[in-house]
Amino acid sequence: MSDVAATARRASNSSAMEAAARAGLTARATIYVLMGLIAFQVAAGSSDQETDQRGALSALARNTGGKVALMLLAVGFAGYALWRLSETLFGAAGEGKKVMPRVKSLVRAVIYGSFAYSTLQLLTGSSGKTQDAQQQGVTAQALSHTGGQLAVATVGVVVAVVGLSMVWEGATWKFEKLLRMSDMNRSTRAVVSKLGMVGTIARGLVIALAGSLVIDAAVRSRPDKAHGLDGALRTLASQPYGGVLLGMAAAGLIVFGCYGYAEARWHRT
Repeated sequence: MSDVAATARRASNSSAMEAAARAGLTARATIYVLMGLIAFQVAAGSSDQETDQRGALSALARNTGGKVALMLLAVGFAGYALWRLSETLFGAAGEGKKVMPRVKSLVRAVIYGSFAYSTLQLLTGSSGKTQDAQQQGVTAQALSHTGGQLAVATVGVVVAVVGLSMVWEGATWKFEKLLRMSDMNRSTRAVVSKLGMVGTIARGLVIALAGSLVIDAAVRSRPDKAHGLDGALRTLASQPYGGVLLGMAAAGLIVFGCYGYAEARWHRT
């Protein structure tokens, strides 16, 4: 068993794992840029496309070369999930063996593993349910059980707290400790820092809003009120000056995507 563990540890520190991590970060950056572009179209009233990850993948699939792009993204998502799983087992980069960063890595591994699966579904022509529909189905099932309302509310609180923690990380530049800042020149550091601050705050606010919608669904026992990123962005669009708010959120997601490309280049692995 010790030999197996030693082999796994060596694999987690290998050049292949580093390549998987960087491919995964590139795929994540790409999907956020696509989500932001679609959100801009929705804000302008020129599209009714879903603005979450699945909507971005579906939009990509309809373009020339879309299947090749989906295949590359599927590989990237799988690489990201594998990298985060290795962090769960052996400790997260820049965080050592602290418990919470390893838990976060596990959650990320599960989420991006599901993205890889969804991408493969699109490649094989299986449309499946939208992310909002899936979330509402799970919420409805949970609310039908004793204690389900509390469980759903707890999930919503966790999501909202995660989003707010991202806002804090962006506002306090905490993300910089995950990057090899010393490898950048002064002007590059300034640009990457600004992209990281704005993008991380924007992403955190959208995720916190999604969490608040889940809490609302639990409090009102209305599973149809539970939404993911697409529902959160559309909630912004339904507010006074919604087009402006959604446009700002879209810009923030694109900024986060641009920062993500910098992460792919300079993230500690």
